[in-house]
Amino acid sequence: MSAAPNEPADESQRVFELQEQVDQMKEAIASHAVVDQAIGMVVALGRVTPDLGWEVLKDVSQHTNIKLRNVSELILIWGRTGEMPPEVRARLEEALDRHGPTQIPGAPSE
Repeated sequence: MSAAPNEPADESQRVFELQEQVDQMKEAIASHAVVDQAIGMVVALGRVTPDLGWEVLKDVSQHTNIKLRNVSELILIWGRTGEMPPEVRARLEEALDRHGPTQIPGAPSE
């Protein structure tokens, strides 16, 4: 049997679709790594659990209307340079106040 005339076009389309999926997966993996690193910074800074670190990032993202990945990138840049947009910094502090511990672990009670 001979191949249908439109098979090469179908194969090309399929290759194109698979390449798009690979590109999306690569982007998702990179995004996930950025968010995980930012969670780590929030955990260390705010002395919160990783789950609460995630909540803090989501909170900042929602209150600044900035995508979670971008908030995470800003936090990583802040860790390297000490610079952060004032609005993001204010929202981060507020979120840590809401989600963070009321006392530093190991500190004597008053």
